[in-house]
Amino acid sequence: MADASALIGSWRMEAWTRSSVETGEVTDALGPAPIGYIAYHADGRMMATVLRRDRPAPKPGGWTQAEKAALFDDMLAYVASYHLEEDRVVHHVDGSWNPNWGGDLSRPFTLEGDRLVISGAPGVDPATGETVVYRMEFTKV
Repeated sequence: MADASALIGSWRMEAWTRSSVETGEVTDALGPAPIGYIAYHADGRMMATVLRRDRPAPKPGGWTQAEKAALFDDMLAYVASYHLEEDRVVHHVDGSWNPNWGGDLSRPFTLEGDRLVISGAPGVDPATGETVVYRMEFTKV
């Protein structure tokens, strides 16, 4: 079991890929080099936010409904409490950008020095509805 204290801190996302369960094809989940952080706190709380790096520039006058939907699909954000179970981190989601991400998210992870990899749990891509396995790589900041 990983040392829970080693998980404490802020982690910058380096890569986020998705592998199609049906075809095995691997693609970037939110484009190359997404902007994102995940933070674990000693009080058992965590938060995560990830955005596409190539999001549109600010648009005076607002966005159409279709543009808003695309912006929704180009990000991830949630807050949770967490605990560790063997090689898994379990996030007990309190609130999320996507209401389908409620309850518990149990994710296998590896932690080696300043490198955190969360990967291995199948999920549904909210943009496509396809079953995928995500791999998220982080570096401690």
